[in-house]
Amino acid sequence: MTLNIPQNFLSQSEDAWLAAVDRALKGAPRTKLHGKTDEGIDIAPLYNRRADVEPRKARAAQQPWTVFQRIDIPDAASANRQVHEDLEGGADGLELIFETAETTEGSSGVRVNSLADMETLLDGVYLDLIKLRISAGYAGNGFLAMFIAYLEKKAVDPARVEINLGNDPASRLASSGRLNLPLEEHWARFGDAINALEQMGANSCCFGADGRVWHGGGAGAAEELACTMATNIAYMRALSSREIPVANWQNHLSVVLTADADQIGTIAKARAVRRIWASILDACGLPQTPLKLHMQTSFRMLTDVDPWVNLLRNTVATFAAGIGGADGITVLPHTRSIGLPDGFARRLARNTQSILLEESQLHMVADPSAGSGAIETRTEALVSSAWARLQEIEAEGGIFDALASGTLIEKISSAARQRNLDVARRKRPITGVSEFPSLDEKPVAILEDQSIELEGLGAAVEVSDSATGERFRSMCTAFANGATIAGLLPLAMSDTPAYSIAPLRRMRLAEPFEQLRDRADTNAGGPPQIFLACLGPLAQFTARASWVSNAFAAGGIHSLGGEAMDSLEDLTEAFKVSDARIACLVSSDSVYQDQAVDAAKAFKAAGAEHLYLAGKPGDLEAGLQAAGVDTYIYAGGNLLELLQELHSRLGMAPGEEALA
Repeated sequence: MTLNIPQNFLSQSEDAWLAAVDRALKGAPRTKLHGKTDEGIDIAPLYNRRADVEPRKARAAQQPWTVFQRIDIPDAASANRQVHEDLEGGADGLELIFETAETTEGSSGVRVNSLADMETLLDGVYLDLIKLRISAGYAGNGFLAMFIAYLEKKAVDPARVEINLGNDPASRLASSGRLNLPLEEHWARFGDAINALEQMGANSCCFGADGRVWHGGGAGAAEELACTMATNIAYMRALSSREIPVANWQNHLSVVLTADADQIGTIAKARAVRRIWASILDACGLPQTPLKLHMQTSFRMLTDVDPWVNLLRNTVATFAAGIGGADGITVLPHTRSIGLPDGFARRLARNTQSILLEESQLHMVADPSAGSGAIETRTEALVSSAWARLQEIEAEGGIFDALASGTLIEKISSAARQRNLDVARRKRPITGVSEFPSLDEKPVAILEDQSIELEGLGAAVEVSDSATGERFRSMCTAFANGATIAGLLPLAMSDTPAYSIAPLRRMRLAEPFEQLRDRADTNAGGPPQIFLACLGPLAQFTARASWVSNAFAAGGIHSLGGEAMDSLEDLTEAFKVSDARIACLVSSDSVYQDQAVDAAKAFKAAGAEHLYLAGKPGDLEAGLQAAGVDTYIYAGGNLLELLQELHSRLGMAPGEEALA
């Protein structure tokens, strides 16, 4: 088939197109077609091609990103089976989440306490053929030492195994609200580990500025970039203070960012972070070195309700991260917000990447979005906004001082509150949750989470106080001789934390509506109901009835009625014989003019305890209020607040979903 486009369509000038736009807008300004990001960056409806830019240097052309699979099943033997299934299914990287990790994706993690547990977890895995990421929180150095001890026992050269520890005290402080040791002690221990690893020739990265924590707490893209790069600057200063050679810094610094369903925004974020990194190196007078960029799909965007839509969100996010130039990507399974994903969910997460690489061949072109007006403009705006915010954080003394003062937490929390309000008003609709919800969806399968606290101290870990590598090597020796992570923990803890702040509150965007749905689903009196009293002929109320039924369903409320009736008497009689105690009048504005007041009086007389009307009242408000209409439900109103009040009227106890 061929596509024949009329020549008069192709030959139109820009002025002619804009004139057509003006006619369609009927006098409204063209800015009506513009949008805004969370941080106020303007989004135009159309952009010209940018011929003044060059492709950005990121992942090389024809170089696929690493397909990481998150491993967080508590039982080490079960986790090992999942490791083999993932690697055989196409993953070439593993992200090992240990039980001490403080992540934004739940508390599950592999329970590894001793070298024997590590052997169980990694049995049969050819570590020199894959890449590893380790997430272990405050016990990170301990797990890395245990891992090195494991390599030594298996006679594997640590130079052949790429390991990213991703230790990030800044995000840990923001996440948990405390750091147990002074920063100088952290830097001393990291310096010791880095010295030991370099002496061993290990291919290990120790610092990982983690943007997932800032994103999970509510930060927008520019704030996430600013916080992440301010964290990287703090770690550069730490490396300098430990006299680590500048030429080696790139080996010990990495960045993790989130990828969400904002396709253009995620591409721009991945491109912007490399520009900011280049600017930081230039400002510091340091040689330009590549940034190690890992991206993970957003936990904040996942939903418990209708989780199958998460597959679409993950696909868009993964596509954007790959196009943006990420070196490695982790896709959170679509059921991760519900619980511990089973093998099927993990397979879908893995295959999301495999299909984009093997079938769509996304990696064959370097920076394919270069020259796109929309993406170039968003990238530049993100760089500018993030750089200005980075300077503010630096002016406050750096990331740790900004956290200690509380200003950074409050700024991110304020952005989260505004976003929650937009979700509540459905200015940010969530498909399957606040828009097009299904009250008959079937539950998905998840694994039983058997996560427990580490126990059994085993042999005590005795370490050297030196910061030139002896401490880390002594930990490796201790683990080889039977020491445990539980025995190490007292060395990583302190009775009095060095830092204590109000932490970020992390939540998914869908949680407030999901809490309403959970409450409705477990209501002791059965499914909560509302009667839709549709006035006039079918053509007058169908669209609004469908809209309002979906709106009530977002709170787990089942709609009864909804049919055309011959008379108001028949309509009120149908309400009386239903199980509903609350009703909603539904029709077009023109029908309301003639029938709404009489209908409101009739339904109040028929026993309606509370009466809603779908739409704005306009000039009928006084008459409708006098007739008995209590509440109006309309697009742009705070639907979450309305549904909370409806739950209370139906006798369901309030929860914690009033976050807007």
